[in-house]
This record gives sequence, structure tokens and C-alpha cells, in this order.
Amino acid sequence: MLDSLKLTIPDLAALSFFLAAWAVHTLTVDGHLVRRISLTRAMNAQREAWMRTMARRELRMIDTSIMVGLQQGTAFFASSSLIAVGGCFALLGASDHVLTVLADLPFAGAASRPTFEVKVLGLIIILAYAFFKFGWSYRLFNYCSILVGAVPMQGEGMHSPSMEAAVRRATRMNVLAGKHFNAGLRAIFFSLGYLGWFVNAAVFVITTLILMAVLMRRQFFSSARQAILEPD
Repeated sequence: MLDSLKLTIPDLAALSFFLAAWAVHTLTVDGHLVRRISLTRAMNAQREAWMRTMARRELRMIDTSIMVGLQQGTAFFASSSLIAVGGCFALLGASDHVLTVLADLPFAGAASRPTFEVKVLGLIIILAYAFFKFGWSYRLFNYCSILVGAVPMQGEGMHSPSMEAAVRRATRMNVLAGKHFNAGLRAIFFSLGYLGWFVNAAVFVITTLILMAVLMRRQFFSSARQAILEPD
């Protein structure tokens, strides 16, 4: 089986470590492994506060402008992911030239063309995953805009059960759209760590560890998190 995959034991071990690190990061940020509040969870609370503030506004041009900005940012990353996928296919066509360049890098082993193509295929899968996450997030932000429009205006049963239900629906859709956007962005970040595999398995592990350290610091020990959780 290893021969058919064209991957060595160190390669498979490094790839397994990479996937495990991705899963651990996702579970940790979502609050399944630690109690400390992450930046993402703190922002989800702010999303709910935004929807409740929006419900009290008579004119909602500010909210619609924010939704447009979120959609534009999501569309940008979706387009960038699709372009990157196309670049990876172009990379497959220039395999011999790229292998020559990689052979000149320090610590780079002599990789065969089949092994290189398997690694590029893995990068394509990561970027395609990011594209679909961004695409679905864009659609969900569109749905959230509709739900924002469906929230009754001020004075139309301001504290009625139907008003509260409309706010909860808009909040859940907004949080879900943000969750898929974050998943796509996480895939982009991890694709950078994945590039270390093109040198060798050891560098792959090191780039994954560096990436994990940076992402964990941003989620749990950054100034942005401190600003969000600063008490009123």
C-alpha cells in the first residue's frame, strides 16, 4: 500500500501529525478541549449582541453595510482559493522544473515525481476544501441578510416571542456563516504549513508546529482577544 501511495513512513507520520494538529486546533477553538474562551467564541457572542442591537434600530443601513462587507471578504477568499487551485494544477505540469528547484534547497531530499504529485494533490484538496467553505459561508451570509430583513421593525411587537425568535434565527445564521468562513480561513493557514512537506517530513512537522503556535496565540493570548473580553 505504501508503494502505491509513493509515500515513506516518515511522510505518512508527518501527514498524520498535520491532520491531528488541524483537528486539535479546531476542537480547541470551538471550546471542546479547553474552557478558556477563544477569540472566535468571543466574537460569536458579539455577533449575538449585534443582532440584538440591530433589532432595536429603526433604520438598518449600518447592518446591511456590515453584511455587504462580510460577503465581499468571503467572496475574495473564495476567488483566491479557486485561483490557488488552478495554480496547483499548473504546478503539476511543471513538476520536473519544480523538482529541480526543490533539490537545490537545504535539507531537501531527492523526491520522486510520483511523490511530488501526491503532495500537490493533497494541497489541491486543502484549497478545494477552503473554496467550498468560503462559498457556503457566502451563501449563509446572504441568508442572514434575508433574516435580518425579516426581523420586525421597532414598535412592531418589540419584545414579542416572534421578535425574539427572529433575532435568534438571524443570530444562528450569522454564527454559522462565520463558522464556515473560519473553517475556510483555517484551511488557508494550514495550507501554508503544508508547504513544508515539499522539503521533507521533518520540515513539515516543524512548519505545522510553528503554525499551531501562531494560531493558538492569536486565539487565546492575543491583544485582539483581550480587547474583545475587556469588561465594560
